[in-house]
Amino acid sequence: MSLSVDVFLREPDGQWRVLDVPEGRDDSAGFESWRRTVWGSQPVRALGARFLPVLADDDLEVEAEDVAEFLREVALLRDHLDAIAESTRRPRGLAEHRAGLVRRLRNLEVAALHARVIGGGVLIW
Repeated sequence: MSLSVDVFLREPDGQWRVLDVPEGRDDSAGFESWRRTVWGSQPVRALGARFLPVLADDDLEVEAEDVAEFLREVALLRDHLDAIAESTRRPRGLAEHRAGLVRRLRNLEVAALHARVIGGGVLIW
């Protein structure tokens, strides 16, 4: 199983409606194991990340008003990509793990940018 990143809109009754992933867009947010081994890892937490570590224990809902801050967190992780890759890799090689992180961070960013444009939120589950 793997984590997915989606964009949602809040309905008037407070429920959220998950939007379809546009054709050609990658919605992977990593492997299920990344909840703890990457997004909830000590190196990510030590950077001050507050959104992605939530995934260690639950799904993550980033409300529309928090999307800009979520984008800053994604940028922060990208700025420390090499250190995160080195400290969170498992049996796979560093280059492969780093490439996976780059791809997943880009997917998170693309979803968040779309959410910001339409006034929606981001769901990682």
